[in-house]
Parts: sequence; C-alpha cells; structure tokens
Amino acid sequence: MNKKQFLAAMYLRLSRDDSDVGDITDRDGTLKSESNSIGNQRELIRAFIHEQQDIDLFDIYVDDGFSGSNFDRPEFKRMISDIEAGKVNCVIVKDLSRFGRDYIESGRYIQKVFPALSVRFIALTDHYDSFQADVSESGIVLPVKNFINDSYCRDISTKVKSQFEVKRKNGECIAAFAPYGYKKAQDDKSRLVIDEYAADVVRKIFAWKIEGMAVSAVAEKLNGLGILSPKEYKKSTGDNYKGGFSGAVKSQWSSSTVKRILTNETYLGHMVQGKREKINYKLKKSVDKPQEEWIKVENTHEAVIPEDQFQVVQNLLKTDGRVSPVTEENSLFTGILFCGDCGEQMVRRVNRYKNSRRVYYICSTKNRGEGCSRHSIEEEQLKGMAAEMVRHYANCFLEEKRIFQKVLDMETNFESIVRYDTEIARLKEEQDRYYSLCSGLYEDLKQGIITKEEFERLHGDFKRKAAEFEDAQKKQEGMIKELFKSGVISAARLKTMQDCSELKEIDRHTLCSMVKRITVFEDQRMDIEFYYMNQYCVMQDVNKKMEGQKAKECKTDNRPGERSA
Repeated sequence: MNKKQFLAAMYLRLSRDDSDVGDITDRDGTLKSESNSIGNQRELIRAFIHEQQDIDLFDIYVDDGFSGSNFDRPEFKRMISDIEAGKVNCVIVKDLSRFGRDYIESGRYIQKVFPALSVRFIALTDHYDSFQADVSESGIVLPVKNFINDSYCRDISTKVKSQFEVKRKNGECIAAFAPYGYKKAQDDKSRLVIDEYAADVVRKIFAWKIEGMAVSAVAEKLNGLGILSPKEYKKSTGDNYKGGFSGAVKSQWSSSTVKRILTNETYLGHMVQGKREKINYKLKKSVDKPQEEWIKVENTHEAVIPEDQFQVVQNLLKTDGRVSPVTEENSLFTGILFCGDCGEQMVRRVNRYKNSRRVYYICSTKNRGEGCSRHSIEEEQLKGMAAEMVRHYANCFLEEKRIFQKVLDMETNFESIVRYDTEIARLKEEQDRYYSLCSGLYEDLKQGIITKEEFERLHGDFKRKAAEFEDAQKKQEGMIKELFKSGVISAARLKTMQDCSELKEIDRHTLCSMVKRITVFEDQRMDIEFYYMNQYCVMQDVNKKMEGQKAKECKTDNRPGERSA
C-alpha cells in the first residue's frame, strides 16, 4: 500500500528579540539565541525530512529578523500562497514559537486554516504532528503552548521598551539614524556630533526663515540649488535609510520637511525622543504621543542653532509669511505686523504713479473686502517708528541690566532677590484669595445658600484657578532663579542690544531679533511687543524695590535727633 506523499514547506524564522536573549538557556545548557539560529533550524528540519519516507521538501521559507508577534512576514505570505495554490500540503517548523508567538493567530492557522486546506503541520521539538495528534494534544496542549509563546513575546516587548525608556532618559540617541545636521559619533553610537555640511544647510534654512521667506519658498529654494533632501543625503553618505514614504524616484525638499527642521529642538543641543509609540507589541503601527509625554534631555550634544534664533523662528512660524507675488521681495515686517482691531496680518502694497513709488501696509481683512478698516501706514514711517522704539527699548534694557547687576553683586542668594518681586507677591495673593473662597463655600453649603451641585462646581473652579496662580508663581520664580544663576541674557543677545542702542535704520535681522509683534491701530498708534519683556519687567521691579528700600534706610539713618555711634 502506497503511503501518501507530502510536499513540505520548511519554515524558518528568527527575530531580533530572539538574538538579544542570549542569557536564556535551554535545558541542555545551550544558548537559545544559538539554538534558534536559522542554520540550526534548517539542519534539524532537513535531518527530519531525510528520515521520512512520505515527505519530500518543496521549498525553504526564511523570515530572518521578523518578529513572531504578528504574521506580516514576506516569506510566510509566500508560503501561504504556495499552500493555496496546491503546491504545498505540509508545514514543518523547529517549534511552535518559530511559527509564531501570537496566541490567537497561531491557533487559527494550526487548528482551522491548515485542516481546512488539508495541510499537515509539524513542530519538531514540541513533538506535535497534526497527522498523528489526538484530541487532547490539539485541543489542550497546543493552545497552552501557543499562549506561553504569546506571553513570552509580550514579556520581551516590555523589557525592550523599558530598556529604551532608560536610554532616552539618559539622553542617549536610540534612533536608527541621526537627525539631519548630525551624525553618530564613531566611538559612541548613542551620541550625536555635528555633520558640518548638513548643519550649514540647517543654519541657512533658519536664516532664510528669519529673512521673511515662507516655508514653501525655502523648500523651493533648496530644490532649486540642487541641495539633497535629508533622505537623499543619508543615502549619499552610505546609510541604508528608508523613510516612511516611497514612490518617488528621488525625494525632494517639501514644506513639511523644512518645518520639521525649523521646529526640531535637537538643533538646540537637546535630545527629544519618545514622540511616537507602537499601539501594542503585535502591531507595527505607531501613534503620536502628546508633547508633554515626550522625553527631553537638555545639553546632550553641541547645538547647531542659538536659542535666541530658534525662538524667533518659532514665533514667525505662527504666521508663515508669503513672498510678494509682484516684486518677489521679502517684506521687512512679514510675520510680525498685525492689525490692532481684527488681529489679522497687515499686507504690503506698492503704488506707482509716474516716477513716484509709495509703499504702505493695510489690514489683510480689509484687503479681502471682509470688513475692518484699512489701518494704512507707510513703510518709511513704520521703519522710523520701529527703529526709534527698538533703540529706546535697548537703552532702557541695558540700563536696567546695569542696575540689576549691582543688585546681584550685593545679594548672595536667590531668596533675597525673590522678596523684591511684586509679581510673585501678587500671584501669591490671588492664590490665597481663591483658596479662601474655597473655604467659604463650606459655610455657604452648610447654611443652604448654595446647593451641593453648585458647591462642587464652584469648588472645582476655585481650586483650578488657585492651581493656575500657583503654577504662574513657580514660573516667575523659575525665571528669577535663571536670571540669578545664568545672567539676564546671552552674550549674543547682549551684543544685539548694544548694537541697537545706537541704531540708525532698522533691518530685517535686527527687527526679528528684537521684536515679537507690532500692532498698528487706525489712528496710526503702534504697540510693540519685544523679546525678553518678562526679564525686563522683573529687573525693573526689583530695581525699583531695591532703590525704595535704600531710600527708606537712608531716611531712617538721617532722622533728626539721631546720631550714629
């Protein structure tokens, strides 16, 4: 009697996780990473087939470097296609974990799909053969072993995530590739060092944005200059880089790529990781995490962009400017000039009549015919007013800094500075007031003035407001502490202030370095919001308090009828 012939698929799998667990051993003392190797699996299965008179090898399917937590594997899919085509009717694996570690999907294939397709399944070291297995093996032992394999996969995933979390908190770069502008250090792959060529491109991108170029215009300029996109640059340096998108023959610079660079705090010298996470260990899909859950470690590597310049760009990105379609000139006030009534940006207009040329700004809402008023102001007038106000602010700031530095020289600790700050006192007073209101609600509830529902609503509102004032107080204290420890402003910013103190004519770089926002009203009145206004107010407040304290002490010392000893 002729025995049925089986055409077998030899299926081999090894994941990265399996190669990382060398400290786990089998009963005979052999390292699992060694015993699970592709070569070991192949020889074991080949020896088994050689001894079987009813099995012939059809093909070998190898998924090397693929997790067993899911069945999204190229060679596994090819094997299933051959089974469905009738080319294969037997699947042989070293053990159940090589087939897969997903408890539900492994069980579905072994107990439903393969039997329906008349496919014999053999797991050698688990001593399972569907052709010979009884009901207890298929219904009890097999599900239990698959469940154990699933649990093992989940445990490995948890351990790997924990290791990555520790590395992130230590400021180690765990990404496969360094961000554009950096490369991984030769002696330490978890540390970033500057890639001068790419870093120079990053500096140009920031400079162009400050000059008034839109993000889209920056991308167009980079492509026009033939500068390789981050993806293409990584490929050109020999990195086997694969981005999240494919299809184009050659990757180009895009607005989204430029914006990612302009908003990346890595260029400040800070390591920011953990922005995305996998849904679970069985799926490759990742989701974005809220920003407050990102892991940020400061000063882990050399900065490419100064913090002052980075902050200027973040402010400009809120109102991404456009290049004039007529002159293709970048407006001096792009992204920082706004209407005082509707809050929309002002737009630049040029009127030419005979040999004369008049440049002015009007409200963009009015320009679209959607209401508001013109708020018209000529560019030369605006330049003059802006230059005067910037010069005045720079001189006032430098003077307050000079006086404040004397205070710092006299005071020896942070607490002595804090007691002069009236803003902290005001915030503390507001916090105490809301806590007092919370206390009063209990008496109102007791006397029946408010209901229980009103009590809970008002109590929650008051506590929330008190917490907000407490947070504001901590921020104010933090800023004063920074002033005390690190100085008022950076050397670069101080140099800018000093240059502005003698400013004759305003330029784009100086304007953006000093001014966050200019608001123009219908009567041509103009308000300017400067950078470092918080620090300026703190210095001014502390200086006034200190001078007042000195005057009081001087008056006491010179009181009539009293003499010093």
